[in-house]
Amino acid sequence: MAYEQPAVDVPALTALLDGKYAEVRNGVRKRLVEHASILQDADHMPKDELRDRVRDVVVQLAGTGQTAYHFPKEYGGGGDFGATVAAFETTAFGDQSVLVKVGVQFGLFGGAIQNLGTQRHHEAYINDLAFGRLMGCFAMTETGHGSNVQAIGTTATYDKETQEFVITTPDDASRKDYIGNAGRHAELAACFAQLEIDGESQGVHCFVVPLRKDGEVLPGIRIQDCGDKMGLNGVDNGRIWFDGVRVPREALLNKFADVSPEGKYSSSIENANRRFFTMLGTLVMGRVCVGGAGISASKVALAIAIRYGDRRRQFNATSEETEELLLDYGMHQRRLFPLLAKTYALHFAQDMLRERFDDVFSGRVDDERSQRALESRAAGTKALGTWHGTATIQECREACGGAGYLSTNRFTALKADTDVYTTFEGDNHVLLQLVAKGLLTDYSSDFSDLDQFGMVRFVASMAVEQVVERTNVHKLLERIKDVLPGGDQWDQEAGLLDPNYQLGMLEFREEHMLAGVAKRLKRGIDSGMAPGEVFSRVQDHVIAAARAHVERLVLEAFVERFRELDDGPNKVALGLLCDLYALSTIEADRAWFMEHGRMSSPRGKQISREVNDLCRKLRPLAVDLVNAFGIPEEMLRSEELIG
Repeated sequence: MAYEQPAVDVPALTALLDGKYAEVRNGVRKRLVEHASILQDADHMPKDELRDRVRDVVVQLAGTGQTAYHFPKEYGGGGDFGATVAAFETTAFGDQSVLVKVGVQFGLFGGAIQNLGTQRHHEAYINDLAFGRLMGCFAMTETGHGSNVQAIGTTATYDKETQEFVITTPDDASRKDYIGNAGRHAELAACFAQLEIDGESQGVHCFVVPLRKDGEVLPGIRIQDCGDKMGLNGVDNGRIWFDGVRVPREALLNKFADVSPEGKYSSSIENANRRFFTMLGTLVMGRVCVGGAGISASKVALAIAIRYGDRRRQFNATSEETEELLLDYGMHQRRLFPLLAKTYALHFAQDMLRERFDDVFSGRVDDERSQRALESRAAGTKALGTWHGTATIQECREACGGAGYLSTNRFTALKADTDVYTTFEGDNHVLLQLVAKGLLTDYSSDFSDLDQFGMVRFVASMAVEQVVERTNVHKLLERIKDVLPGGDQWDQEAGLLDPNYQLGMLEFREEHMLAGVAKRLKRGIDSGMAPGEVFSRVQDHVIAAARAHVERLVLEAFVERFRELDDGPNKVALGLLCDLYALSTIEADRAWFMEHGRMSSPRGKQISREVNDLCRKLRPLAVDLVNAFGIPEEMLRSEELIG
């Protein structure tokens, strides 16, 4: 049957992408346009003036209710966690300093109060912080401890005589660092510290600590601005030192643990490690949102680069009279269209993550395994989404040549402001270790109790055959063979565009890698090697297995969404994108597939030819496909590039 070029219905595709939160997203788009001048202000305003300008925009957004969807209805919110994520993803089309300040104020600070506090904290703070009347910060990260939150040095020592906690920074390595909102605007901090009672540590807990009153820093508090950054200079990141700052006993956010007036510690979660990971698990919204922001930034970059490529001509390639459009060149298609396909794939993976996040945090799904699986999926999607954002922005900037380097266009700010997304809310490599830990322990009840060395011991002490059997590599191989008309003749052309084949290849890679990690961990322990050394030696394998897992989840989400669609031109267009994502992912790792006997050289070449063919088919649709993202023109700027 001959291929027929579809005509994309852009409004219908936008509606599909917006999904159940179309009204929320359209409201955000309207407000982005109202505050569009912030993009130009960021280019020329002095730093302090810009930071106040960003704060003012955030407060105005809060006044519309846009930032309060996830807070309880009794405090002025909407009780809808998914709506908050959708609003955040859409806000990411605009100024990133505004976005990050929104995330800090309402997601991190507000989320800590909401998810770690109890009714007394909710009544005291949520309504004011939700509508921007009370500014706060999330004081977790420290200079010397980074992602290792369990090792932070700030202490909160309970004084029975006064029934107060004494918050202390013992050394510069324990100062709170990179804390958004702290440098200029925060009045309160959700401060993480080691709780100490009678000389005994009870682990990390969170406390509400006042920082400023009437704009003045309070006694015992020292705050220093972090200075200029690569980007996000509209966000007032600061360092905080606490010198014996006293807060009342009620300042402890006590949903999971409390201290009586007499100094007796109690917790509903007996195991200290599990208590710590449960506390951190309630803050997963930050990772869900940042991953979505990276995907949204990719959409902005692709919209500019593809539209520019559709109007910019260079060299006489097919005609002596007219120069060729950039987007008609095969290499230009190869550079941009797989990124476009991956952006669509990640969009649908983010949709699925948002739904599961809303299910868990709304209480509709309430079991520990689902919570752990959500944490893992959020970590993996955040890692791939933000890495993709960084890579896509760079490729799109290059695809616009020297014109893309001018600050009047969007790339300067977009590139500088989003680069940090790969390392905040968790360094991406550390997050993929979390993904791998869940896979190896199968989200068991021990999942939250294990650090990376505990994971090594866990896997080594269990029958590795269980992991190997669970992955079912050999059975999977038989399923993959069944998909292909040629049986075990892997160079058969048939089957490349079959989603069962595409999923089967990614499943095989994931499960083979996971079984290999388990075997290597056990072999290392059996040889007498220290668990830390074992983990270090297989760490690259661990990360590769986790990444393979997330790439499979992304394809699975895309295929599932595609199969739900009614037949029509938009389904054909999305089918092209789905095939391109799948085959370009396989092509990018074809060395691994060849090493493991799952791809012949002729079949590898056929995949490359198919990728090129898919790019050619997408060429007439490309502008419509980026227009369907629904990015307001004012957010693209770049008038010289896109007209």
